[in-house]
Amino acid sequence: MSAAAITSTERKLGAGTKLLYAIGATATSLKARALSTFLLIFYNQVVGLPPRYVGLILMAAIVVDAIVDPLVGQISDNFKSRWGRRHPFMIAAALPYPLAFFLLWNPPTDWSDPMLLGWLAVLLIGVRILDTFFELPHQALAPELAYEYDSRTRLMALRHFFTVIGGLGMQVMAYRVFLKENPDGSGGVLARDGYFMYSLVGALIIFATMVISTLGTLNQVPHLRQPPTRKVSLKVMAREVIQTLSNRAFLVITGAAMFISIAVGVRNGLELYIGLYFWNLTQGQLATLATVSVVGGFIGTALAPVVASKLGKKFGLIAVFGSAVLVHVTPVSLRLLGLAPANGTPELLMLIYGEEIINSTLAAATGVILASIVADVVEDAEVKTGRRSEGLLLSATALVRKIVSSGGPLIATMVLTLVAFPINAERREVAPEVLHSLGLAYVPTVLGLYGVAIAALFMFNISRQKHEENLRTLRDAAALAENVSTSDEPEGPVPPVPAPTRRG
Repeated sequence: MSAAAITSTERKLGAGTKLLYAIGATATSLKARALSTFLLIFYNQVVGLPPRYVGLILMAAIVVDAIVDPLVGQISDNFKSRWGRRHPFMIAAALPYPLAFFLLWNPPTDWSDPMLLGWLAVLLIGVRILDTFFELPHQALAPELAYEYDSRTRLMALRHFFTVIGGLGMQVMAYRVFLKENPDGSGGVLARDGYFMYSLVGALIIFATMVISTLGTLNQVPHLRQPPTRKVSLKVMAREVIQTLSNRAFLVITGAAMFISIAVGVRNGLELYIGLYFWNLTQGQLATLATVSVVGGFIGTALAPVVASKLGKKFGLIAVFGSAVLVHVTPVSLRLLGLAPANGTPELLMLIYGEEIINSTLAAATGVILASIVADVVEDAEVKTGRRSEGLLLSATALVRKIVSSGGPLIATMVLTLVAFPINAERREVAPEVLHSLGLAYVPTVLGLYGVAIAALFMFNISRQKHEENLRTLRDAAALAENVSTSDEPEGPVPPVPAPTRRG
């Protein structure tokens, strides 16, 4: 293949392959939404475990998962097999991942609290690690499937489309089908019975989408990058890792992702508490709210490529992200100021639904552009190091993000403990001062965390022009490599080398 392939790869990728690749995002988004929305309230209010212990386990599981990420990333970057670098890991997770997910929601009913906490710890860590074996290699495929500045954003938008379906779509199904509240007030998210079918269907969807995406992209393996055959010492490998991760753009994105992750952890951990207790929403209204989020997610997915093209990825991201944060905190802020409509009124529902559709639209656009920006770091690092390290970069970002995000659930449970939120609480029976304290802690926490992330993004230094310059540099290096035979690599620091091209 000519060196021009570095900039024209996306034109050779069929629409069917793009679709099969993108559908793989369903599995991880379903898992992520389930854990962030229902796991805390399930083990705290349904199973009856103290929130502080549940919070500590949630934090520990994220930390363990984060440690595994760079190992999987570095190994998959250098893995050689007939199925390529990424697919063997995706295949290995296909069966145990959904099984662990199902068991997580079905703990024994006659165990003591310490035994139940052990069940939660083992299965939650298992789910997170197995998700890493699929999601990290799956994400690492994207920069190879689309090189060009705008086409990469479009591929990420398609992937985010299935993220919305898997996460928010399954949440809507939970509220309206599996965890539906009955007319007499029984059932719902606070009843145990519905979680069996919810977890069973979720596990089947995870399995099906993983298999479809993995098998559907196997035909691309001959055209993907293959790691060079070389022997390096652990010392040299460590030096290469440090060299790769010293990239300025990577450090900026990782710093922003740290604070985003903590804020998202706090928000997701308290989401149902805000909805059920702060606003006194019924499960039907929560289902409508989730449906509105799905609609907003689809709109944001379509909006992201337009914003990134018109404003550039950096300033487009800052614009939609900042707007999303301000919109999100508006209803709770109005309630704290005594300006929000009373609970149960049509005016309040209009305020909450309006916030949700605008926020979910802007949040979806934020997610798409952020993913595309992270992918752009791959070529920037390759120009500087001579090595293509998608797995390492993505895993290192995930490591830092996950470690610090473990503070999100912990902060959420600390808030519940500090405001003395009761266990097995009935709606409309929580003291008003407790709810006021909950809102008073929530708004400045998420504003501060998101604000630091937005400030960090101003330091990002890869524009459209720089990305295109990086592609030209790699194309020229690849053209030179086609006419020059290379000798075996010496052990030691690896200088920048021509980027390998695809075979086609």
